[in-house]
Amino acid sequence: MSTAAPAPALSVLDLVPVRTGQTSAQAVAASLDLVARADELGYRRYWFAEHHNMPAVASTTPPVLAAAAATRTSRIRLGSGGVMLPNHSPLVVAEQFAALEAIAPGRIDLGIGRAPGSDPVITQLLRQSGTTSDVERFPENVRDIASLVSSEGASLRFTSGGTYEVRATPSATTTPEVWLLGSSDYSAQLAASFGLPYVFANHFSGEGLERALALYRTQFQPSETLAAPRTFLTANVLVAATQDEAEARALPNLRMTARLRTNKPLVPLETVEESIARADDFAGLGDTFMAAARAKWFVGTAEAVASELRDFAAQHGVDEVMISPIAGSYENEPMDASPGRLQTLELLAAFISR
Repeated sequence: MSTAAPAPALSVLDLVPVRTGQTSAQAVAASLDLVARADELGYRRYWFAEHHNMPAVASTTPPVLAAAAATRTSRIRLGSGGVMLPNHSPLVVAEQFAALEAIAPGRIDLGIGRAPGSDPVITQLLRQSGTTSDVERFPENVRDIASLVSSEGASLRFTSGGTYEVRATPSATTTPEVWLLGSSDYSAQLAASFGLPYVFANHFSGEGLERALALYRTQFQPSETLAAPRTFLTANVLVAATQDEAEARALPNLRMTARLRTNKPLVPLETVEESIARADDFAGLGDTFMAAARAKWFVGTAEAVASELRDFAAQHGVDEVMISPIAGSYENEPMDASPGRLQTLELLAAFISR
């Protein structure tokens, strides 16, 4: 008699999607309602992404959104998935997340990534300041942030002799948990060498997942904060009352994926009705990209998706899956709410532990 795979803990990754006709204020309001509900439902953590100059995404500043989320929650861990470090000064990032830790002690995660989070023009604008870091210094800057947010702080040693002590906050009692994010061998090996917890961005690509996890686990070097490898995976997830509804709500994000892959102009996330009406837009290569994406997503009823997520977690040896709830909206649904994403969280939470 076969035994069902154990249920993984669930977390949430939020890009704060913006649909046709929706303002950023309405999109943020919908996400804050969502994080409050995730807190009530027992989700482990809730991370905000960093993307720039994308009409369909309002998540540009993870620390600001995490601070707002802290006022709406009491238990769930909050953080970034992730801060794109080459865009920012390490000290500023450390201070932002140390301040978040002071606001919500013991509940803050600092997820760090190396990708720019946008196109080359926006990347250049983000890096105009003389204090911003660059990609080449990424390992050094990760190490600096880990030191700066600790209670001990970091020491700068002058070439002329002497040291200068730097702390992200004057008197820290608790510190954010630092995670390294990525979708490549490089990020996995860096996390392993630093003894940091690691998250493979499976929702973004999925290519190279097994190799990255193997590299991380086999090359892991224990650190003062982590004795053994610690990782979880992300996944695009959509749960609805019926399979037909789930497939319909998946269409807006599938079509956005096709836009990105075929270099078409970016637009706010379509409604379900718009996606159906424009179904012929992406004939050919676009359809191929949508089919490839759909094959890697978890879309369906609660029973089916819960079973698939259990197997997915067991296959890759993780006890947590961070879901990116990708449900699109119908035209008649409120602009300041996200019923499809809320339904995903509620139905999945009710079924995953059965």
